[in-house]
Amino acid sequence: MRTPHHVAAHPRPNPYEELAALDDGPLEETPAEEFLAKEPDAGAEDAWTPPDHRRGGRRRRKNRFAGLPLAVKAVVGLAVLAAFTTLADRWTVLYAEHRAADTLKDRLDLAAAPEVEIGGFPFLTQLAGKRLESVKVTVPDVAADRVSLAKVSATAHDVRLDADGLTSVRGAHVPRFEGEVQLAFADLNRELGASQVTFTDAGRDRVRATGTLPVAGHDLRLRAEARIRRQGERGISTEIGNMRLDIGDLATYRPGTRASEGLHLTPKGTADLARQTRKAKALLSVPAIVQRMGVPEATVREALADDGKLAELTGSPRFARQAARLNLIDLALDNPGVMRRLGLDPALLDSLAGLTRPVLADRLSLAFELPEPEQGNVRLRDVRVQKDGIRVRVSGSGLNVGSGSGS
Repeated sequence: MRTPHHVAAHPRPNPYEELAALDDGPLEETPAEEFLAKEPDAGAEDAWTPPDHRRGGRRRRKNRFAGLPLAVKAVVGLAVLAAFTTLADRWTVLYAEHRAADTLKDRLDLAAAPEVEIGGFPFLTQLAGKRLESVKVTVPDVAADRVSLAKVSATAHDVRLDADGLTSVRGAHVPRFEGEVQLAFADLNRELGASQVTFTDAGRDRVRATGTLPVAGHDLRLRAEARIRRQGERGISTEIGNMRLDIGDLATYRPGTRASEGLHLTPKGTADLARQTRKAKALLSVPAIVQRMGVPEATVREALADDGKLAELTGSPRFARQAARLNLIDLALDNPGVMRRLGLDPALLDSLAGLTRPVLADRLSLAFELPEPEQGNVRLRDVRVQKDGIRVRVSGSGLNVGSGSGS
């Protein structure tokens, strides 16, 4: 029997003994007072304090501007100065324009202050030199003879002021100016609206008038053309032509003394005459009318006695032409009964007889003349009819406004 071997067991290490071996001995005690009184090293950092963002931001901005070059600072300063100078100059211009508008309104006796626009820059330098580069004046409503609505705009150049500063401008001298007078069709239609006439353009120098014209209680359809021309140096004239007044579909009146003028039946009026026996017999029963038409007396007697013969006579193209040539104005006074049978009011025909070409032309006239200035001169340069109205270019020189005469 084998004897068992005994294995020597190694003892397990004690961790507390290992920690004790690392001990260098007890720590030296330091009093608290000595620790607190110990001065910090010279190289140590400053004690922490809360940041002051407000002061730091100002310091950073100040330092940033201080770091700019001198030239940049000068440019910024000049820009700010120029901005304030420009603003002051513009405010002064607005004030001067307002004062000028009020002065012109009072001296020209206008219903509303005009629009004044002073050109050139800077204004203060011009004012100091008493000479303005340009001044534009727009007056919306100016009386022009019977047409009292006209827009006038003019631009004066090299205006010389008679002034002692901005608040004591006594007058101005205008060496030259050019402008425009506008007679808008919209204004003309309102101005002459009593006759219910509408004006539109009919070409470079022509205006078309259409609408209704009340005559002796009847509204007659009106058609006419006005030719616009310059008259002299300061006025325009209108030559009225192609005037026509329609009495329904029955007759047409054209003022004048020529054979084609006067009151004549329309083609529809003569056709109604041929169809209506009563009207035809009334017309043929007047010897003066038959004589003017050139119808033989024997033919007239047969037609008045036989309706078939009457229809044959009045239905012929020759009779229609002869009836259309009759000037009913000449026959109205002596034959009022016949006119009534034809459907025409004798009072209307009597009024038409007095509505001559000059009278009717005056009611449609658009003529006007610019006022003559006390000093200097004003001239019309060109007259033109456009889509929205009549435009007249004007120019002038040597005008004085107020008491200043300039030099």
